[in-house]
Amino acid sequence: MLAGVSTICFAASYAIALGLEISRLWLHGRWRGLATIGVAATGLAAHTAFLCHAATSPAASGAPLSSQRDWFLLAAWGIVVVYLYLAVLHPRWPFGLFLLPLALALIGTARFLADSVPLGRVPASRIWGAIHGVSILLATVAVLLGFVAGLMYLGQTRHLKRKIVSTRGLRLPSLEWLQRVNFRAIVVAVLMLGAGVFSGMVLNRINAHAGSLRLPWSDPVVASTWLTFFWLLAAVVLGAVYRPARQGRKVAYLTLVSFVFLLVMLAAGVLTQSRHWSRAGASGEGRGEQQAIPSLDAFRFPIPPPPGGSPC
Repeated sequence: MLAGVSTICFAASYAIALGLEISRLWLHGRWRGLATIGVAATGLAAHTAFLCHAATSPAASGAPLSSQRDWFLLAAWGIVVVYLYLAVLHPRWPFGLFLLPLALALIGTARFLADSVPLGRVPASRIWGAIHGVSILLATVAVLLGFVAGLMYLGQTRHLKRKIVSTRGLRLPSLEWLQRVNFRAIVVAVLMLGAGVFSGMVLNRINAHAGSLRLPWSDPVVASTWLTFFWLLAAVVLGAVYRPARQGRKVAYLTLVSFVFLLVMLAAGVLTQSRHWSRAGASGEGRGEQQAIPSLDAFRFPIPPPPGGSPC
């Protein structure tokens, strides 16, 4: 089924969505916005299926999603995700008139100009490992910043409710500013963690093809990372479709709960026997095993050895 999806399928969907965005100059009404989002979401689903097939196809040579074509398609996929988020959050603003042409240009470049030959597994492992480590790090920072903003919001609310006058050196930002920071921290965190999860899956695939042990889904760090990602995604979707969820104390509580999920994820890596954080050969069995996902500490990115060989 996935093999039957081509770039024409989702490019056509994006082109139709762009046409509907242009029609806002003459047509008004809720149905046009819903139709635009529906068509773009259908194209994104086909786009995702195409990338999944390219990453998991047994017939693919070289490292998955490492060619010029794949990188252009991934960039277009990210732009469409951002467009759909903005279209749901701010339906009155014509983001599609600017983002969808850019996505179509990237898809056209991928189809007609970009090289489809993938990188070798060793350089691809370095690239995806760097993306994985940096994106997880940025997601962690975003959650921590949101946690701090949430605490400041609740503190400022308490001060205003009890009419406590802040001293000049301890004045907190306005509630409106803290509210925006809270929700934006969640959005950035889910985007970065999503990139980390996706790059980890690709890296796991590369290592499996190279003869290294595959990191199982039941690994504590993997399971807790997915749990955190789904919570953040649910918080963003709730804020997009239910406006009060990104206002007032509700968004502050969302960031506080996100911090708890982050603690669970970090504790899973520190307190459990996870191979995610282990060094190659740490088991002492002499099998030349490589970690399936790179360690975050000091960004030790793995280089999988060739089958039957030893690490270089």
